[in-house]
Amino acid sequence: MSRYATIIFSLVLLTACNEQGRGFNLPKGDVEQGKMTFVLMQCNDCHTVKGIDFIGDPDGTNVFLGGKTTRVASYGDLVTSIINPSHKLSRGSDPTTVTLDGESKMRNYNEYMSVQELIDLVEFLQSRYEIWVPTYYTYGY
Repeated sequence: MSRYATIIFSLVLLTACNEQGRGFNLPKGDVEQGKMTFVLMQCNDCHTVKGIDFIGDPDGTNVFLGGKTTRVASYGDLVTSIINPSHKLSRGSDPTTVTLDGESKMRNYNEYMSVQELIDLVEFLQSRYEIWVPTYYTYGY
């Protein structure tokens, strides 16, 4: 096989792999371990989680996680929010959650959190969301 044929064949394989691997999936985590990681990393200083009473920093920012939502919080969404919290900030974000430069005030745990802790934390957070499908009414003319 010529060098160019090998390159083209490799690109076709990579494209096929990319088509099959849409999305981002971590292995199954442990909800209870994730809950412990949430407290260990002091996430409860700034976050409240639906249905769970944590004791955090009473003067901290209160960003609510979990509850009813119309959109699934995917693994990719949650992982991105943890490892790159400034990724989805919009203009006009709550000034208590962003710096003057517009970056998230969330602590960066990338050098401290193990991959397993991340997996468990994502599993825990995802378990706290409930998909809500709104009821639509149609009226005849």
